Order: sequence, then structure tokens, then C-alpha cells
Amino acid sequence: MVKHCAGLPLAIIVLGGILATKTSLDEWKRVSENVKLYMNRSRGQGTMQVLALSYDDLPAYLRPCFLYLSHYPEDYVIWAPRLIQLWVAEGIVSLKDEGDGEWEVTEDVAEHYLMELAERCMIQVRDRDVATLKVKTFQMHDLMRDLCMSQAKKDNFLFIVDESNACSSSTMRRIRRISAHKVFETHRIECPNLRSLSFFNTTNLGKLFKIGTHLAYEIAPFSRLPCFWDIFVTYVHFLKARGIWVYIFTNLKLLRVLNWEGPYGRTRCKLMGDIGNLIHLRFLSLNKLKFKGSKLPSSLGNLRCLQTLDLQVDRIHVPDVIWRMEQLRHLYLPQECDEKTKLKLGTLRNLLTLVNFNTKNCYLKDLSNMTNLRQLAICGPFKMEGFNEKLDENLPIIQGKYLHSLAIYSEEEIDPRHLNHLLSSCASIYKLTLYAKISKLPELRYLSSNLAYIVLRGCKIQEDPMPTLEQLPNLRVLELIYDVFLGKKMFCSAQGFPKLETLSLIHLSKLEQWKVDEGAMPCLGQLEINDCSHLDMGPIRQRFHKILK
Repeated sequence: MVKHCAGLPLAIIVLGGILATKTSLDEWKRVSENVKLYMNRSRGQGTMQVLALSYDDLPAYLRPCFLYLSHYPEDYVIWAPRLIQLWVAEGIVSLKDEGDGEWEVTEDVAEHYLMELAERCMIQVRDRDVATLKVKTFQMHDLMRDLCMSQAKKDNFLFIVDESNACSSSTMRRIRRISAHKVFETHRIECPNLRSLSFFNTTNLGKLFKIGTHLAYEIAPFSRLPCFWDIFVTYVHFLKARGIWVYIFTNLKLLRVLNWEGPYGRTRCKLMGDIGNLIHLRFLSLNKLKFKGSKLPSSLGNLRCLQTLDLQVDRIHVPDVIWRMEQLRHLYLPQECDEKTKLKLGTLRNLLTLVNFNTKNCYLKDLSNMTNLRQLAICGPFKMEGFNEKLDENLPIIQGKYLHSLAIYSEEEIDPRHLNHLLSSCASIYKLTLYAKISKLPELRYLSSNLAYIVLRGCKIQEDPMPTLEQLPNLRVLELIYDVFLGKKMFCSAQGFPKLETLSLIHLSKLEQWKVDEGAMPCLGQLEINDCSHLDMGPIRQRFHKILK
């Protein structure tokens, strides 16, 4: 069958992906017959016909998942967790698709579907989770994307707004999904039944577009006046942004997805109270937007159906209304909230992802209600107010058994007792990221035996961390970065790190000697040592010359 691919690598890979899903000789024969049939009608476009076969071979449940990839611009690096959230929000994937009860949540089904697309070579995986090998980021080959967009257009799955098209309201009224890539010309979006609106915005200063009845502005004639130009561009950008949001909030009331994936906004926009009109929203991302004003509208609390809320924006006050969104599954708070912000989150029992939680703006006790939590990222201060000198280990901070990833980012030093108490309730985590100063490493009894990936940065530990870390039975990746250890000597014993595959030592400025006994780290395949200026590299080069970067 390879001869039908004309020696083109993509066609060969995709055909291999099709064959990999077949389990019998008869199925292989049918694929061979289909390849011949498709090639006979190719008219010199053999590669595209093989790709078309790969789409036609998809099971029904995978076709909308594949077509959804047409949202993304060319060469776009797609973040898999965000795509999965969008699939779930739009109802493209559900637990009903899998009737055997194998999956606990819908996101598990979606991850399985994404893996199927990867195994069929219909996406190009760029990065995988080290611990689970799940897809983290991926791209689409240009030809595969062409097929995806062609099929999406044929099925009326999506309309893409860019500089190459101009559409009238009459052609768009039946559209259910719009993806705005680059908007240069004037467009009128009159889609009362629109369900999904995504922005991949790269702003062109020459022409601004309108939505609905809002005017487009031609500002090129003012380019000879630099000062006036800057002021005018800023003002017009504000008007443009305001026009966009006003129209969306007042006219597109059936939206389920409102997704901003553009670059950091250069223009401040105001999020009006009318956002509360979008009561059908399942997915709302305002990531990277800049807001005029320091407070988000309290009408956000009307969005009771939200499953994903991304508020990773500049410092801002978030009103205490998120507790009303009891269907939330993924919550991304601002990295820095206004000092007046204090959020009750105890009602969010379905939450799977919580990012930028801190004890200054949130209540620590609310974590105990999130029994389904899988990923927790703490950003900012972590303090356990109200605990006695002797912490009660019978009162775990996290009650659920599903938490697999914990990250702590703090400029303030963390009390070791508080960190130990938190880790003691994280028995299932396999990934730990700690960017904070601590006086000593947590004791082994507080560290999960499931830990496969640990990143420590700027911890400034006085004692050698290796005697503790080397006893973790499943640790595969360890990164020690930027003065994690302030001592001069590290030691790894003969039985230490039985499964460690990757080790990074970066900017350990005080380290002078690292001794590794024979038999330690038997599985080590990659060693990176960078900016450790005082470390004696002689013995290390001799021992690890085959794998040292």
C-alpha cells in the first residue's frame, strides 16, 4: 500500500495510523481496496486522497472532535487541556458516548479521544505529560489542517473570519460556530443562534472591524502624526473592544462558548454588567485581556451553567459570586487579585482544576469540599490561620483522592508545618512543583509514593535533599533549579533513585561536590548540569559522560 502514497511521508504516516486501528487481515484488505479506490479518483492529488480516507475511516464519535480543530489558525500550538474543556462545554464529548462505566468524568473520555487522533497520526504531538504520557500540546500538519477546514466548511461546522473573506448577514445566520483569526475588513456578524465564538486576535492597525451595527474605523491617514496617532489608536481600540463586547452581551444570548485566545491585550476594555445575559455559557475565557477599571461585574454570578471560567488577567477585584457557579469544573483565578477580593468556593464540589488559589483571597477550608479536585495550583501566600502549634493530621486540607498535580508559587516563605500538613492529604499526587522558599524539605512520610515528577525552584534548602528524594520509588523526573540547595555537598546512595530517568541541576551556585555511589540512578538517561559554577565536574563527567548534556 505504501506505493500508493507516492513516497510522501505524511501520507505514509497517516495510512499507518489507519492500519494501526485494524485488528484483522480482512480489515487490512478493506483498507487496501479503499486506498486503491481513492487513488483512482485522485487526479494527481494522491496525498489528499489518503488524508480524505483517514477522515472517512474515523468512527462517528471522533469526526466532530477532528472538525473542531478547524478553529485554530495555521501552525497554532494547541493546548490539549483547553481543547478538552471546549469539547466538553459544547457537548461534543460526553460520558454517554462510553457506556461501560470505564471513565469517571467526561474529560477522561475526551482525553481518550485525543489519544485516538494522535494514534491515527491526524495530529502531531509536540509535548506529553512526563508522568502519564498524556498529550499536552500538539499541532496540525498544513495538509491535514486543509482537509479539516475543507470538511468543516462542507458540513457547515464552522465559519472562520479572517482577512480573506467578507460575508453578509444572510450567509451567516445559520452559523453555529465562529472563529476569528485575523480581522482586517469590515464584517457584520448577525447570528442570533450562535453557540460558539472564539478570538485568535492579531490586531491590524490599519483597519478595524465592526460587529452588528458598529462602525469600522479607517485610521491610516493619521499615521504622519506620531503622538496623535498613539492616542487615537488607543481610543479607537477601546471603542472597538467596547463595541465587540456590547454586541456579544446583548445580541448573542445563546452562546455556550466565549473564548479569547489572543495575545496580551494592548488596549484596555471594559467588561460590562450585560455579560450576565449570557446565561447559557458553559465556557468563558478572558485570559490575557486587560480591563478598564479594577473590578469585574457582579453579574458574572448569573452564569450558573459555566463549566470553565478563566480569569487569568491583570490585577483586578473579583466579586464574591463564583460560589453560585456550582457546575464549574475548571477555575482559573487571576494571578493577583485586588486586596478586597475574598472568595467563597466551598460550593464548587464538581471542580477538577483550580489555578491561582491563595489563602489571602480564598478560604483554605473550602478545599476540603472539592472532593473531585485533580489539579491544584497555589499562587501567592499559603498560610493556615487558626491551627494550633501541633497540627491535627486527622483534619486533611484536601479530602478527595483524585488530586494528581500540586503546584505552589509563592514569594513568601512557607512554614514547613503547613506544607507538610498540605502534602499529607495529597496521597495520590504524581506531580509536585514548588517555587517557594522553605527552610527544609518535607519529610519522606509526607511525600506521596506515587510522585513521578518533582520540580523545586528557589527553595533555598540548607540540608541535602537527595537522601529524602532518592527514596521515592516511582520518581522519574527531578529538576532542582535556582539555589534550591544552599549547601556545598550532595550525596546519592547506591540504592537511590531506582526509576529516575531525567535529572536537571540548574544554577546551584553553592554546590561544590556531588558524590554518586555505584548503583545509584540505574535508569538515568538524561542529565543536565547548567550554571553550577563551583561544582567539580571531573568525577561527574567520568561517571556520566554518555548522557551528560
